[in-house]
Amino acid sequence: MSTLHLIPVPLSELADANPALSLTPELLNLTRELRHFVVENAKSARAFLKTIGMPVPIAELSIHELPGRGKMGKSEAKSSDWDALLAPITDGHAIGLLSEAGCPAVADPGSDLVHRAHQRNIPVMPHIGPSSLLLALMGSGLGGQRFAFHGYLPQDETGRKQALSRLEDESRRQGITQIVIETPYRNRAFFESLINGLKPETQVCVAADLTMPSQLIATKSVQAWKKSGAPNLDKRPAVFLFKY
Repeated sequence: MSTLHLIPVPLSELADANPALSLTPELLNLTRELRHFVVENAKSARAFLKTIGMPVPIAELSIHELPGRGKMGKSEAKSSDWDALLAPITDGHAIGLLSEAGCPAVADPGSDLVHRAHQRNIPVMPHIGPSSLLLALMGSGLGGQRFAFHGYLPQDETGRKQALSRLEDESRRQGITQIVIETPYRNRAFFESLINGLKPETQVCVAADLTMPSQLIATKSVQAWKKSGAPNLDKRPAVFLFKY
């Protein structure tokens, strides 16, 4: 039986990215050998595969998107849907799982496909590549011994304020670095929620445009952020971290 390969994709815009800068030569060569892919977004996947110089026309590749996700963010697919995506493996063909950017199945769709592969005893091979969460944690200086990723916090003001208070208290009691994200066009409003909802001494890191020339990684106390003002986060992919 063949393998499900979990293939990271560069974080920066594909038009400006050189995959060789963030992916190993071995991984690039392996990806070029694959002919079957399961992806988050077919358009961005084709763009990525084009940048790495696939030896066959992109149109000849088998590229299938992951099933859609419901209101709670959970996949609406059944076991038979996952089995259909994994079908090439039963015929002896390896499959590459691609995210739009970064590592698949980490703060990203695809984990259900990986889980189904394990249920069917299909070998799974994760590969080294950029992860926005780990890069942000590394660069924050907030400590990586204990950390937790929470994805998106509630959008309503009351729910978000309650979530921040709970996570800050958890950080204080257990020494945990809390990691959250937001949709780029809501970054500014989310940053203001952090600064207005956390205690003055809590440390907040903003990590935006990771691996890009415009990269920003800055860690300050809430009090210091209030003095310096908010960074420009408009439409920039960002990760937010805080620790009491």
